[in-house]
Amino acid sequence: MIQARYVLVTPAKNEETSIGITIESVVNQTVRPAEWVIVSDGSTDRTEEIVRAAAVAHPWIRLLPLPARPHRSFAAVVQATEAGVRALTVDGYEYLGLLDSDVRFQPDYFEQVIRQFESSARLGLAGAVVLDLGEPRDRLPRNRDDVPGAAQFFRRQCFEDIGGLLAIPEGGWDALTCARARMLGYETRLLTHLVMDHLKPRNISEGSLLRRTWQLGVRDYALGYRPLFECAKCLGRLLESPLFVGSIARWVGYCCATIQRRKRMIPGDLLKFVRIEQKRRLWQKLFPFR
Repeated sequence: MIQARYVLVTPAKNEETSIGITIESVVNQTVRPAEWVIVSDGSTDRTEEIVRAAAVAHPWIRLLPLPARPHRSFAAVVQATEAGVRALTVDGYEYLGLLDSDVRFQPDYFEQVIRQFESSARLGLAGAVVLDLGEPRDRLPRNRDDVPGAAQFFRRQCFEDIGGLLAIPEGGWDALTCARARMLGYETRLLTHLVMDHLKPRNISEGSLLRRTWQLGVRDYALGYRPLFECAKCLGRLLESPLFVGSIARWVGYCCATIQRRKRMIPGDLLKFVRIEQKRRLWQKLFPFR
């Protein structure tokens, strides 16, 4: 039986339709967290009511309500998450999990994740594949080193060495977190045998599917992707939905951000490391047998 202690932090904003399902998934775990801080980022629906009811039944669940923000931004997720981390009261834990408020997963999920860490001393960050409902279960991400923010699970020392999350207005903080961990010598691992159900389309607040795909191009620019790498990425997604136009929209979003010369928030040393990794990945793709 797993004896390791872990804690969870979950940012939530107006998630009354899904937060109860996520709470049920955690409550039913074979190994429960020592503490779970759910941060309500200015919710105006029944989210806080649902969390308070769960906290009465399970004292290791805590609600941290924050005031409403005047503007919507992808950076708000990071800011709410870090507020939750600072609010943790349990000491002596070994692992920290960041968990979205709209996911569902199997009862032994965290037990299986912790076993991965116990079998690999270099593993600093791991987590499941996260798929929207309706997505094919065999559609796995091309990059097996990056863990989606909805399911990031850290060795505590790794999280502390990273020194905090990067609040990127365009999104993509989760990819940068993985890159920073690798830059510090930790292994990051996408656990492809574990799948979380994402209960609504990701970034749905951005609007239509085409608009969301365009925004991914803007995000890629913010993350420091070079034009050649972004072009290869878009070409590799031509057959993904929405067919052809999705890749075009992503490329246009990237080009618009480039023309506007949007300010990047990524530190210089991390930007250099990200580009070195991308160059290596592109080279391996072009010359797989070299």
